Amino acid sequence: MTAPSDAYVPRAIELERASVRIGRNEIWSDVSMSMGRGEFVALLGGNGSGKSTLLKVLLGAIPLASGSVSVLGRAVGAGNGAIGYLPQRRSFDEGTRLRGSDIVRLGLDGDRWGLPLPLAFGRSAARQRAARERIAEVIEMVSAGAYAGRPIGELSGGEQQRLLIAQALVRKPELLLLDEPLDSLDLPTQASVAALVHEVCREAGVGVLIVAHDVNPLLPYVDRVVYLAGGRAVAGPVEQVITSETLTALHGLTVEVLRASDGRLVVVGQPDAPAHHHDRHAHAPAHDHIHAHAT
Repeated sequence: MTAPSDAYVPRAIELERASVRIGRNEIWSDVSMSMGRGEFVALLGGNGSGKSTLLKVLLGAIPLASGSVSVLGRAVGAGNGAIGYLPQRRSFDEGTRLRGSDIVRLGLDGDRWGLPLPLAFGRSAARQRAARERIAEVIEMVSAGAYAGRPIGELSGGEQQRLLIAQALVRKPELLLLDEPLDSLDLPTQASVAALVHEVCREAGVGVLIVAHDVNPLLPYVDRVVYLAGGRAVAGPVEQVITSETLTALHGLTVEVLRASDGRLVVVGQPDAPAHHHDRHAHAPAHDHIHAHAT
């Protein structure tokens, strides 16, 4: 008996009236958002706004103080094997001799998240061959074959980031959580990496939640954005969220959003902007609460 065509498929991410405290500090509260499978969503906000904290909540590393959360239809932590996670940019010393392909292999039998993981393919010759084939497949997927055999410390920032994305993809995840993968890259490389993530994930049907400071490299690809500021969040399409009215209300002070002749967004005024900002964090008054769902 076949399943009905309208069978319910759990959302990739569901947060309902969620709040987080670390010690006595409330990071954010009453945040509700959802993200469908296969969607490309940007998580924006300044330093200290709680973007990385949200990713850690989704991984089960930080508990909610209130509210609820599910990932891929399961309790947080239960489905981590189906999540590809790229932490904030790692720095590789120029003398690091690990090859790029070795970095990708860590996604299978290393410790992507700082915790030992079981060998994904076991130790038999057949499974080791399958592992090698999968590593080669994702290296090709991110167009890194020309330099994957070189020491990672000798590669450019963009080349390293492609290999780290391959590492996050190697277990065929259903959801990718990427923490500032464009940080410290020049503008052309940011655009290249953003296009890569979009292309790979569209082809594989993988949902992407990408933390970013600048929304501009993502504008051609992003389905919606979530903006964190002052302990609150607003979510929706770019044209609804990145506006003067919405950001002014969210931050509790005047913010102006302009569109340059080349289509890039420029945010004028304090505090942190989602484009061309300087990593300053400010808090909105408690009454300036925008509660929004990404649907």
